[in-house]
Amino acid sequence: MTIVHRVLPPHPVETFDDYLAVRGGRGIEAARAAVPADVIAELEASGLRGRGGAGFPTGRKWRTVAANCSVDNPATVVVNAAEGEPGTMKDRTLLRMNPYEILEGALIAAVVVGADAVVIALKESFRTETARVQSAMDAIRAAGWADGITMSIYPGPSEYLYGEETALLESLDGRAPFPRIAPPFRRGVDEVVETPGDITSGSGLSAHVEMADASHTAAAPTLVDNVETMANVPRIVWRGADWFRTEGTQESPGTMVCTVTGAVQHAGVGEFPMGTPLREVIETVGGGMRPGRTLTAILPGVSSPVITADQLDAPLSYEGLAAIGSGLGSAGFIVYDDTFDAVAVAAGASRFLAVESCGQCTPCKQDGLIISDRLQSLAAVDDTRVDLQQDMVEIGRRLDSVITGARCSLATQHQVVVASLIAAFPEAFDAHVAGTATPHEPELIAELVDVRDGKGEFDATFRTKQPDWTHGDHDSGASPVDRFTDHRVNRFTDS
Repeated sequence: MTIVHRVLPPHPVETFDDYLAVRGGRGIEAARAAVPADVIAELEASGLRGRGGAGFPTGRKWRTVAANCSVDNPATVVVNAAEGEPGTMKDRTLLRMNPYEILEGALIAAVVVGADAVVIALKESFRTETARVQSAMDAIRAAGWADGITMSIYPGPSEYLYGEETALLESLDGRAPFPRIAPPFRRGVDEVVETPGDITSGSGLSAHVEMADASHTAAAPTLVDNVETMANVPRIVWRGADWFRTEGTQESPGTMVCTVTGAVQHAGVGEFPMGTPLREVIETVGGGMRPGRTLTAILPGVSSPVITADQLDAPLSYEGLAAIGSGLGSAGFIVYDDTFDAVAVAAGASRFLAVESCGQCTPCKQDGLIISDRLQSLAAVDDTRVDLQQDMVEIGRRLDSVITGARCSLATQHQVVVASLIAAFPEAFDAHVAGTATPHEPELIAELVDVRDGKGEFDATFRTKQPDWTHGDHDSGASPVDRFTDHRVNRFTDS
C-alpha cells in the first residue's frame, strides 16, 4: 500500500475553477436533489467515522442532530478546525491544499440537517489557513452554492481544550473554552432562553439555557464535525457508500491523513488506506529512522497509550490500534528512537495536559499538576527530594484519582498516557528512582506549529505557559476557571 489522494491532493487546489475541474460541486448538487434522510442513510452505509479523534459514526451524528431539530430556529453546522493535538498537522494541511472540499462538505451538512449557518472554527493563530478559507468562501458565495446559508470564520483561542467540541461551542457563545456536559445535539450555538448562572451550577452548563430535544423545542442543535470528516462527505454523497468502502477495512472504511514527526528522516503528512501497517506509514512519510538509530516508541499525541517497537505491524485503523491497547486518535505520530528517555516524555505529556486542564474538575487540574511535578522531579533525578520512590507511589495514586468526576476526556488521557509509559518502560523509571539515570528536562510536548522542509516545529512558547493559561515566570496558583469567573470574554482576551 502507498500514499493515496482521496482528500489530500498531491498539489494545492489553488482556485475555484481548479476545484470544478476535478469534479468539485457534484456532492452539493446531489445533496440538494436528494431527500435528506437518504443522504444520511448513505453516510451511515459508508461507515465514515469522525476523523477528529473520537471516531464517532458520522451518519449517526447527522441523524441525531436532524432528530433534535427545532421548529423555530435552524441548526448550525460548525467545522472544527481548532487543531491542537501534539504531533498533528492533518487538518491544517487539508485546509491549505483544498479548502473548497471542506466547505462543500459543510454546505451539504447544512442542507441535510436544515441549518442556515456554517461556521469554520479556526484558531486566530492559523493565519495561512484563515486566508485560504476566506478566499474559498468568497468564490463559493459568488457561485451561488451558499444561497440561503451564511458562512463565517471564527478565530478562536490557542488553548488545547478549544478543540473539544463542547468547549468550542462555549467559545462561539462568547465564553472561555471550558467543556460542557451537554452535547452539541442538545445544546447548540444559539442560546434561546438564558438565565443567570455559572459553570459550577448543577446543570453542568456555563449558562442555564433551553435544551434541544426530539419534541422539537425552540432550542436548536449544532452539528460539529472535524475538517477531515467534512472533506470526505462530498464524494460519498455523489459516488456512494460502496465507492468509499473500496479503501480501508470493514470496520474502518476509507482513508486517514497521518502526520509523522520526531526522530525520523523527515516530518510530513500523508494519506493512507485504513488497514495500512503502522510501520509503512512511518517509513513512507518519515523516510525511516535517522542513521544509526532504531525506533523505540511512538506517542500518538496525548490521546492514547504509547505504541512500542514490537507493535509496529498493527494496522492503521480504529480496531487495529485498539487491539494493541492504543488508539488511532487524530493519527499524529511522534516517533522516538533508542536515545529517548521515557520519564522525560511522560513528564512532558503530563505537563501539557496539566497545564491545559481548565480546572472545572478539581482532580483533573490539581492531581494532574501533582503528577506533572513529581514526574519533573523524577526526570531531573532531583536529589533535593527525600524519596523518589515515594514520588512513584504518589504518581500512581494520583493517576487513579485524576479522572474523578471528569466532564471531558482530558483527565483520562492524562491517566492512560502516563500509565502506559510507566508500564512499557519500567526500567527507565527504576533508573531515575535509583538516581542512576541521566537527568532530563521534560520533553517538549506541545502543539505542532508547522511542518516545513521536512521538519516539525513544535510550539516552544508552551515552555512558559502557566497552569492559569498565562505566560510568565510565576505560577499564580489559580486555575483558568478561577480567572474567568463570569465566563464571558471578548474572543478570549483578558486585559
